[in-house]
Parts: sequence; C-alpha cells; structure tokens
Amino acid sequence: MQKILIIDDDIAVCKSLELLLRKSKYDVKSISHPSAAMDVLYDFQPQLVLLDMNFTVDTSGRQGMKMLQRIMEYDSSIVVILITGWATLQLAVEGMKNGAKDFLAKPWENKHLLSSIKTALSLYGKDSMSELAVDQGNIIGHSTAIKKVLQTVERVSSTNASVLITGESGTGKEIIAEAIHAKSTRSDYPFVKVNLGGISTSLFESEMFGHVRGAFTDANADRSGRFEKAHTGTIFLDEIGDLAFESQVKLLRVLQEKSYEVLGSSKTIKTDVRVICATHKPLEEMVGEGIFREDLYYRINLIQIRLPALSERREDIPLLVDHFVHNVSKAYEIDMPYIADEAIKWLSEQTYSGNIRQLKNIVERTILMALNSKELGIEDFQNNMMMIKRNLTKITLPNIGEMTLDELECGMIKKALAYHNHSISKTSRSLGLTRSSLYRRIEKYDIR
Repeated sequence: MQKILIIDDDIAVCKSLELLLRKSKYDVKSISHPSAAMDVLYDFQPQLVLLDMNFTVDTSGRQGMKMLQRIMEYDSSIVVILITGWATLQLAVEGMKNGAKDFLAKPWENKHLLSSIKTALSLYGKDSMSELAVDQGNIIGHSTAIKKVLQTVERVSSTNASVLITGESGTGKEIIAEAIHAKSTRSDYPFVKVNLGGISTSLFESEMFGHVRGAFTDANADRSGRFEKAHTGTIFLDEIGDLAFESQVKLLRVLQEKSYEVLGSSKTIKTDVRVICATHKPLEEMVGEGIFREDLYYRINLIQIRLPALSERREDIPLLVDHFVHNVSKAYEIDMPYIADEAIKWLSEQTYSGNIRQLKNIVERTILMALNSKELGIEDFQNNMMMIKRNLTKITLPNIGEMTLDELECGMIKKALAYHNHSISKTSRSLGLTRSSLYRRIEKYDIR
C-alpha cells in the first residue's frame, strides 16, 4: 500500500484529505504541526507528500518552499504535490523548479486531486522506474533512440499527465501523440487535433471554447469549441510555440482551472481533457526571451518527450523505406517495386533536413516517377533528389515590403490547389498541413 503524508496546519483539511485518501486505499498520515513534519517523514517513509505552502498568517509561501527544500535534501525521490489556498502561478513555477511534481489550489476537486496523486506516483514513484516492454505499434523503428521514446510512451500513457513532445519538423510528433492516446484509458473517447499555428489571435477563443449565436459579427449559429469536442478524451495542441502571447494567457487559464466560458456566454463549463502539446521551437529559450509564458511552459511540460532527428536513428531508415514502399503500392494500387540493397544503403547515408517527412516524400516521388520499374536503384533516387533541388533553386521570394506573409501563404495555397485539381488530401500533403489546417486557411483567405 502506497504511503501519503499530509503536511497542513489546518486540522480540518488534514482530516478531510485523510478520509478521501483512505477510501482510495492509501496508507495516510497527517501532521498539522510543521515543526514536527520532518520527524514524521523519517519514521513514516511516504512515497508522496501533500504539502501546504503557508503555516501561519504569512501568505508568501516561503515556509512551504523551505519545507520542500528540506524534503528534497532528505530524499529527492519523494513525490511532492504543493497544495495551498493562496495559489499563485509564480509560486507553482518556483515550486516545480525546486522539485515539486504538481500544484493544486484549495478548494480542490476530489476527482482532480486523486488523479494528480495517481499520475504523480505512476510517473515518479519509487516503483515506477522498472523496465517496460516496448510495443512498436504504428511507430516504425528499432533503434535505441526510438526505443527510449516508446518506453516513455508506455509509462505515461496510462496517466493523465500533460505531455510536451519536442523535436525537429518531420520527426513524427503527431504519431507519438496518437500513440499516447491509443494506449490511454481515454482511447475510446475523442482525440482532437489543433494546429495552433493556423489559428489567428482574433479567432482563438471561438475555435477553442466555442461561441453562441450573436457573440460577434457573422456568428449566425452556436458553435462547439475544440475543448468541448475533446471532453473526456485528449486534445493535441500542435505547434504550441506559435501561439500568440495574449492567447497563451487564455489557454493557461483553462488548463489551470479546468473550466472555460463559451464566447458570448457567462456560463462556466467544466472540462475533462488530457492535454498533449508539440513544438519544434525552443520553448525554454522563448521563455527566457519573454515571448512564451513561463507558467504555461511548466503547466504543459509535466513530461517531455524529445523525438530524435532522423540523423540520430539512421539504422531505422531501411525499415521506414520498406514501410513507405508498402503504403504507396497499396494507396495507388500498383505493384510494389524492389529497392536495391545499394539504394537502401545510399538512402541511409543521406542528410534529411525534413526528417521522416522528407524521406517519405522522396520514396513516394521516386516510385511514382518510375511506375513501370520493377526495381529501383541509387540512380532513380539520385535523379529525383536532384530534380527537387533544382525546383527549390527556382523559387524566388518577393522583396521586403512587396507582400505580407498572409498574401504569400494564400498565393501558395491557391497554386497548390490548382496543381492538385483541388484535391484537399493531395494539397494538404504537399504543403505539409493536416486537412483541418488547410480547411482553416481556405476559410481564412476566403479561397473559392
């Protein structure tokens, strides 16, 4: 039975938490005299501590921070969750920097508190670090680098912990997010993807929280937001590094309070979602530069999964090539060509700035450019790569001031749609967008 120690000067709080946690089959002790807390800690040896931040009329949280420091100095493997009636996000950030694993505000919700305890013990408890079997699922690879990622996926999937997936563009962050959801207890419920880079600041609230009819001009009907659609499931916030600073405040509020208001309505709606974020941008540097909120960074970054670049897992390239060959053959209903061993070796030695996405594009283009070939060699892939490079060198950008980024993006989308005969699937793939992101841009630029 896992042991939990409650340190809080409010006896009523101690008794309430004891009753709740014992019903949930934890071995619980509480101490309302902080001066004796360390003695109880030594004797009881808890796996987790619920630590109040203020033990007197002082509401600065300094007393709790000192106690946290003493606990960490004694045994840094003890899981500490901070809990206080004087909640400030800055205090939460400081506490998590100093070793706390989560932060809850009084009055708490029992369901949320129990979920936080279960998650923290599962992720950080002394018994949580045993080796896990790795289930590859839809993730292709057997390299050490990708196995480490998969082990983390196995460990975090069954919890409700927020996850931040980082890595270069094209490394497969969305696939990892889908894998976490598929292995979670929420797998039978919605998985809602949101590309935050495709949502303007003016539309953020409407997109994320919904709106009621008449909330603004052109709001002709009620609309559900992404958080409502993801209720009881998982919301995947892709490209969170692109989120405007003013929108970051609104996102932080719903993650912190687990509630939101529909635009145009004063009714507060509770939300139950698991949050997974992804970015290719250096969020820590952005925090230091003041363009990404530090408190939001710590709220979304309970667990971080860094995806390796393709150059860090070259031994997986043959498997990936084989996978892409099978997929292309099936999608276009053509005979599967044989890829010569020397071509596989050559592909494994190349540099891919676009990572897996670039490799996939090269394999698909080469197969489609040589439809009648039963075998593809080095020369086939070389010719295709040279053609791509020649096309890239022909691209010219307008001079500064001649065109805005929105105009440039709108023009590129129109060209891509015309080239692909207005096929949304082909256009979105060629532009590196999801279908929903492309639809949002078509609506944004009023493309007919």
